[in-house]
Amino acid sequence: MDKQQVIFRDLGHMDYKEAWDYQEKLLNENAQLKSEFVIRNSELVPNRNHSTYKEPVTSIQYPATTHYLLFVEHPPVYTLGKSGNIDNVLMSEAQLEENGIQFFRTNRGGDITFHGDQQIVGYPILDLEKFYTDIGKYLRNLEEVIIYTLADYGLKGARSAGETGVWLDPDIPGKERKICAMGVRTSRWITMHGFAFNVNTDLSYFNNIIPCGIQNKQVTSLEKELGKKIDFEEAKERVKKNFEKVFEVELVNGEW
Repeated sequence: MDKQQVIFRDLGHMDYKEAWDYQEKLLNENAQLKSEFVIRNSELVPNRNHSTYKEPVTSIQYPATTHYLLFVEHPPVYTLGKSGNIDNVLMSEAQLEENGIQFFRTNRGGDITFHGDQQIVGYPILDLEKFYTDIGKYLRNLEEVIIYTLADYGLKGARSAGETGVWLDPDIPGKERKICAMGVRTSRWITMHGFAFNVNTDLSYFNNIIPCGIQNKQVTSLEKELGKKIDFEEAKERVKKNFEKVFEVELVNGEW
């Protein structure tokens, strides 16, 4: 059976709001296709008000939605999930402006996190009805992508019970450190937002927030763990490879 194709686009450096609007555009295009598909196929369902009707569809059919995986780097920005606590931002608006850091309240899950240079931010726009209708499984698979990538670098990534994302030593009190944050949104089973994987990220920015609303736990990066600067493009290729592996898809480069 042929693998599903996912269009990959590397957006480079882009403001958070511009990337958010682009995700919304892709999601809405897919949602419109799904709506049209439902209307079109409703004509194939028996109509009890008439004596004759078209034969129902006997094989599984799907709308012509398109899957995407977007990579991007954002200028310094804090983003707060829809159920997040603003008290987890430890800077005032004036301090944020003075330090050139943007702030956005978002419609994703999760709490507060940071995006910045040399962090792989991945935004999958997937129609989960073509995979599985299980948000929990989707999040676990996103985590698995990063866990496999960490293994490529000789690190043992893991999950922390009740806390979405990827950690190192999550079960050792005082040593728990998060290397990848996650927060997603779905509409009509189409995903947006995603993960933020710290590669050579400036971790000092996390000192101004309570990351993900979790007290007394550290944040780390590949650079910090390995004690050297990481080839950023190579790291992106490893994440892409592992995304293909976990989701059993084929990434196809798309123009941007």
